Amino acid sequence: MRDKIFQWELIGTVVIFLLGSGFHFLFQSLGNNPVAGVFFPVNESVFEHLKLTLWPTLLWAVFSYGFIKSSVNNFITAKACAVLVMPLLTVALFYAYTSFIEDNVIADILIFLVAVASGQYVNYLFLKSSQLPKWLSGVSACMILVLAIIYTIFTFFPPYTSFFMDSNTGNYGIP
Repeated sequence: MRDKIFQWELIGTVVIFLLGSGFHFLFQSLGNNPVAGVFFPVNESVFEHLKLTLWPTLLWAVFSYGFIKSSVNNFITAKACAVLVMPLLTVALFYAYTSFIEDNVIADILIFLVAVASGQYVNYLFLKSSQLPKWLSGVSACMILVLAIIYTIFTFFPPYTSFFMDSNTGNYGIP
């Protein structure tokens, strides 16, 4: 059963990576619809690119749950850890490399892949670990909800810092 779960999470890595890559361009393709802005990056800020990990990971979680729920532990906590690891690693690696060299799209794509794979691996470790206390699932679900709310609020009301600034236009939030 361990290999089945690992295979699911490996497939999830590919699915999340491909969904996230596709999500990158959907806001403009959907006519800059504000509702679409909740789920897809509205500009080229570092913050907006973090949506590329959150929403595809949650979609994969919803899809995969029915297939693996009876074979795993800590499903919600595992997903919460994944949606924390992915953006944190993305931000850390992005700022680490851009402090030495100029921003590069190939490096950005590789960082996205490493972040997704790392988040999925952490997710896998939690899925296969011993059952954690039930209250932790509730805390984890709340954390995922809070993240979704924060991503939504900052899409419409971004703080005026470089983290939220569109690197191409200098604008913030929805254009």
